[in-house]
Amino acid sequence: MLGIMNDIDIAIKILNNGGIIIFPTDTAFGIGCRIDREDAIEKLFKIRRRPETQASPVLVATIEMAQNYLGPLSKNVRHLMDIYWPGGLTIICPCKINATPPLVRGRSSTLGVRMPDHELTLKLIEGIGVPILGPSANFHGFPTPYRFNELDPELIKLADYVVPGETKTKAASTVIDCSVTPWKILRQGSVEVKQI
Repeated sequence: MLGIMNDIDIAIKILNNGGIIIFPTDTAFGIGCRIDREDAIEKLFKIRRRPETQASPVLVATIEMAQNYLGPLSKNVRHLMDIYWPGGLTIICPCKINATPPLVRGRSSTLGVRMPDHELTLKLIEGIGVPILGPSANFHGFPTPYRFNELDPELIKLADYVVPGETKTKAASTVIDCSVTPWKILRQGSVEVKQI
């Protein structure tokens, strides 16, 4: 346990200094930085070779933390969060433009947020006090890594730190777009959403 806490402490320091870390979540390995460090966000997009128009999912530790970046939550969105969080459901909602860096939202007015069901990831987010970007830890267009040995050695070299650990479901999150009416599922993943 001491080793895990040490890894978390190191990762928190690196994140707070504008660094990029690779870390396990409940679904897959992610690569991320603080949501409020635009220098780190730019670096992350360059590292992953991610198009600037493609928004990045954001990981939060609480619903309240998500609310700092989202517009008013509809009854349906709140219902989804209450049922499926923490877990493998990414919810896209209208966001507070002024609170969310343009790259994170793909220069749009929406944001995809998720509360992971992974103690280590939640401790990281709680430790820095703001959400972290949570795209999968791969170069854009390459396979998603669900196990540590699936991480690309070249990507590991470009990150500032790799938090050891394991994923749980080894399946991508389900992505649901609640910024449109009716809402629609953009990607079917580890969570099957019942009718709201």
